Amino acid sequence: MDLPIDDDHAPIYSVGQVSGMLGLQPAFLRRLDNEDVVRPGRSAGGQRRYSRSDIDAVQRVVGLASDGFTLAGIRRVLELELQVAGLQAELEAERRRNR
Repeated sequence: MDLPIDDDHAPIYSVGQVSGMLGLQPAFLRRLDNEDVVRPGRSAGGQRRYSRSDIDAVQRVVGLASDGFTLAGIRRVLELELQVAGLQAELEAERRRNR
């Protein structure tokens, strides 16, 4: 039986839970959402809900911020990392087709 807790992308953690887990201020998490850096899911009532994948992204953001990156710079780094991952997947798919 698969449970939401087993899904890395299931939006199940509240702002309060994530801020407690990571030792961050709830306002910082809301700012990441407002600045389009980490966009958690929403509950039926409109409350932010974070997945384990979102929590990993928040941890990555905290690391980049501690290295001196601005939120705009972090957003761009994350966008480029997604693009690179997509291109790598396309390249691998093409290599498999040509074998």
